[in-house]
Amino acid sequence: MGSAYQDSSLTGAKPAIVGAPRDIPEGPGPEIMAASTLEGDDVVNSKGQDLGKIKEIMIDVPSGRVAYAVLSSGGLLGIGDKLFAIPWAALTLDIDRKCFILDVEAERLKAAPGFDKDHWPSMADTTWASEVHAYYGQRNYWQPSDDI
Repeated sequence: MGSAYQDSSLTGAKPAIVGAPRDIPEGPGPEIMAASTLEGDDVVNSKGQDLGKIKEIMIDVPSGRVAYAVLSSGGLLGIGDKLFAIPWAALTLDIDRKCFILDVEAERLKAAPGFDKDHWPSMADTTWASEVHAYYGQRNYWQPSDDI
């Protein structure tokens, strides 16, 4: 996975990364990374079950926030796979295992609202986005944290 997984974390920062020590290396590290280094990363649940791979990272351009990771699951060699918009806050980067952890059972993911590669939802639609965030038990990314 390259240098994007160098071990580091910021002292005093709320840890969102599993396995990150406290020294700060030069260059990109797990706190600030190029989105392209995350595409193709495995996503597993807390039981270690394979849930799929990161296909895309979706940015809310006006706010500059990462809105979603698009997870590709099922299918074979990208054929017949189902895509899921996963709220960014629902994912935890595990730098030791070089993967993301999504705290959801495999069966719940299979039942999640998804889409195929030729029929993406309107991700800027706040009604759709609110339903996705609620499904994964996450606050809407565009809401301040005190609005929970």
